[in-house]
Formats: sequence, C-alpha cells, structure tokens
Amino acid sequence: MSAWIRMISDEDASDTLKAALDLARTPHGTVDNVMRVHSLRPSTMNGHVVLYRACLHDASNAVPMWFQEVISSYVSTLNECPYSYANHWSNARHLIGDEARADEVEAALQAHAPENAFDGAQLAALRYSEKLTCDPGKMVEADVVELREAGWDDGEILEINQIICYFNYANRLLNGLGVTTAGDVVGYYKKD
Repeated sequence: MSAWIRMISDEDASDTLKAALDLARTPHGTVDNVMRVHSLRPSTMNGHVVLYRACLHDASNAVPMWFQEVISSYVSTLNECPYSYANHWSNARHLIGDEARADEVEAALQAHAPENAFDGAQLAALRYSEKLTCDPGKMVEADVVELREAGWDDGEILEINQIICYFNYANRLLNGLGVTTAGDVVGYYKKD
C-alpha cells in the first residue's frame, strides 16, 4: 500500500470498511490502492467502485472493451497519471492481442498523436478525449456532432464521455494523493 495519506489494511478495518473493501475486490481477490486510498471514507470507496464498473465493466456497454481501455490509457497519458496508465494500458495490450499493433497504438498515445494509429470513428473519439481532458471549457455541440458523423451513436457517445470523465476524476485522485501501484496486481487480467 502506498499513498501520501494513511490507508487502512483489511485486518484493521471496521465492519463498514470491510463491506466496502469486499465490494472493491478485484478478480484477483485484492483491493487496489486506487480504491484502498478511500479507506478513511468507505462511502466514497463505494461510490468510486460503482462508477468505475459502470464506465468500464458493464456488460451493456457497446464501445468495444479494448477501445474503452485505449481511451482510458490516452486520458491517463494526457494527465501524466502513471498509476492508471500502468493498469489500463496493460488491459488494452491484453485485449488488443497483437503485440505489433499494441506497440503502434502505445507509441501513438505516448506521442499524443492518435492519428498515427487510428482513423475514422476511433480517431474522432480520441480527439474528443483529448479536448475534453485538456480544454473542457472549450467543448461545443459540434464536438458531439463530429462523433455522431464519425459513426458513434448517442449511447456510445455517452459511454465515451463517461470513460473520459471517470479517468479525469481517477487520475486527479491518484496524482493528488500520491497513490502508486506498490502492492497491487497491475491490470485487470490475471497473467499466467
């Protein structure tokens, strides 16, 4: 466990915190530091878990899971958040399933040049991600119209928007409290 504020271990948790920690457990059975950093306020941990799972792990989402993780990684790169980037790029790489393609995508994201690896609807979504992350006060209706014209429907546009907004929240939580991956299992997908 590593952050600039105190985090409570499972062993020292109250019943209320134990319930929140159980809700936050990963498929590995652990609680990542991104959630444990809320241990002094279990209600914010509960809210964070629900929001995260709705944005990224909801079966009704229509945006392909690998691309959800690419958006997550791009926002985390733009925000210089090594914690989220480490986790979500690991997920994206796994889901892309092609090392050469993953290398190409990662280079484009790191260079803040998504056009080097994407076009069409995906490029439009990544450009929207960048503008909403870096210049949120300059968003205009035309930004959403551009997504629609690129091929995203309004439900998908909402999903893309929520992933971007969630990662802007999470990146600021992590960077602002000095949370690191120390002790975490990095990535959602268990490695053999």
